[in-house]
Amino acid sequence: MILTYDAIDAGGRSTTDSIEAQNTKEAVEQLRRRGLYVKKIAEPRVSARVAKPNLPASLRLPLKLLVQITRQMAMLLRAGSELVPAISAIQRQMTKPNHAALLGKLVNDLEDGMTLTDTLRKHPRTFDAIYCAIVAAGEASGTLTEMLERLSVIVGKRRALRKKILGALAYPALLIAMCFHIMLVVLFFVLPRFNAMFVQLNVETPATTKALLSVSVVLRGYWPVLLFVTAALAGAAAWASTSRAGRQWLSNVQLFIPVVGRLRSRLIQGQIFRTMGMLLESRVDVLDTLDLVRESTLNGRFQKLFNDLQEAVTSGGRLSTAFEASTIVEPYICQAIYTGEDSGSLGASMSFCADMLDESNEEFISMVTKLIEPLILIIMGFVVGGVAISLFVPLFDMTSAIK
Repeated sequence: MILTYDAIDAGGRSTTDSIEAQNTKEAVEQLRRRGLYVKKIAEPRVSARVAKPNLPASLRLPLKLLVQITRQMAMLLRAGSELVPAISAIQRQMTKPNHAALLGKLVNDLEDGMTLTDTLRKHPRTFDAIYCAIVAAGEASGTLTEMLERLSVIVGKRRALRKKILGALAYPALLIAMCFHIMLVVLFFVLPRFNAMFVQLNVETPATTKALLSVSVVLRGYWPVLLFVTAALAGAAAWASTSRAGRQWLSNVQLFIPVVGRLRSRLIQGQIFRTMGMLLESRVDVLDTLDLVRESTLNGRFQKLFNDLQEAVTSGGRLSTAFEASTIVEPYICQAIYTGEDSGSLGASMSFCADMLDESNEEFISMVTKLIEPLILIIMGFVVGGVAISLFVPLFDMTSAIK
């Protein structure tokens, strides 16, 4: 093996070189025979370009890790570190090989002369359009450190909101899964036993019982088709959540779903206003800000809104007028933007709107969650109670007839 060493010769001069030996002990003995006193000896560091695991195309860093990486990058740059050494230092802290490999790829691209924005855009599953847009603004304005600090706050808020939504939906999802499981057990295992008993006893069954028995027969007879349909729906859901065309279709459809559409629209607005506010406060031009923030959503209605905003700016109009004409943004938000334009603090006004939307979204999520839980319980009660009544009414009729 090849070992590098730092040593001192008989004249007290320092020397650095490499030596080939079987192990460290043998290398030290060889150097001593040459009259060198070894201070340090080790294997040379392997470049991040060598022996790197292949990155899967779908690799995505968790939001918690992304927040940590962004904060550490901002901290190291604030301390005077260059960008490549900063990312290399963060890379050495990664415990999972794929995460370390992704940061190693960033280092390689930066060493090849690419900008940070360009190398981040090669990994859209980890660094979304807003992340890249803010970094691009930081590089263009020479305020990358400040942008990374603000970006860590934005990603942190997004993570907190996602945790709140998932936490709010966990219990309703558990209730729905339990109800679905109960119905499958009843349809596949309970109803066939009752059907055999009704046929054997020649019991006349009501319409609801006949309908349940028919559904049970169809499901048990065509379960491969049901399985295929379920797999097809799962594949369609995967396509809709990963491909650009699928995400665009899903983004357009979401706004037309009752309750969900309203929440989704507010979430998109909060994201847009927070990013625009931060960019405008960093002295980024309004048109450049609109170009950067446009990539944050694929929704057709908001894309049209951005077109209207750009047309308003180029023609000398007001942003608040374009927002008001869109009917997407609520009047109190438009009024806040109008006030910010008049006072010359449009960036601060946008950030204020984002804070208001975040508070409104949290209240809306809490309210919807409190309404969903009892609603699901009521539906479960009707479903399970209806099945039970449909099964036991024929038995009661048979018992009455025997008497």
